[in-house]
Amino acid sequence: MCCVVWNRSLAALLSCWSGFASVSKRVKVVIMANAASLSLPTCFNQVDPLSDNLRFIAVDVETAGYDIASICQIGLAFVGFDCSIVTYSAYIDPCTPFAAGNTRLHGIDAATVKNAPKFAEVLPDLRPVLEAYPLVQHSRYDEKAFDAACRLAGFQVLKSVWSDSVAIARQAWPELRGNGGHGLANLKEVLGLQFKHHDAGEDARAAAEVTLKAEASMGQKIRLLNASQQLVFDFQ
Repeated sequence: MCCVVWNRSLAALLSCWSGFASVSKRVKVVIMANAASLSLPTCFNQVDPLSDNLRFIAVDVETAGYDIASICQIGLAFVGFDCSIVTYSAYIDPCTPFAAGNTRLHGIDAATVKNAPKFAEVLPDLRPVLEAYPLVQHSRYDEKAFDAACRLAGFQVLKSVWSDSVAIARQAWPELRGNGGHGLANLKEVLGLQFKHHDAGEDARAAAEVTLKAEASMGQKIRLLNASQQLVFDFQ
């Protein structure tokens, strides 16, 4: 089931731009899937259907080696408007050897992913979920990894809008710059977060918690957009 993403502000925007629509070669009107119709690939062991309460998804990946496309674990933290967090993770066969240094960090090796699906097998079912909601990552690494893995597998990159919880944390706690910084390891201590670093599911949850705690600290909600909440006017 699909519904057109529509609200008063969108209607007003269309009204303002109606005079230009005939000139534009392309006006992108996006259809967004109902959350109840979306599901994760089976490797994530999803039990309950995705809720319409979802506000954004925090994403984290671990990689097998120095090639940023070598994703070996994907973590997803689904954050509701009520600040609830539900986390899923799945191992991915990176189809490349593991670097010893990477394995020391996250504990994942060839034996761990022996029966795991390849990225190309997971992406078709994962894409609709990730493109339906705003995405949050802690640093730009995760977005770059997804882009690289998509290209390596012969797919288009995700049409998603990513926000960086590092940038969000810098706004909320500028005093940490030069004083431990805004990495997850330091924020874990400063904010009292409980998670296992370098586990994709745990790190995704941590990025979500950093975002929520930053909002609480600043006393305001951060505006997060997904691809379906944007109109693209192309006059080329």
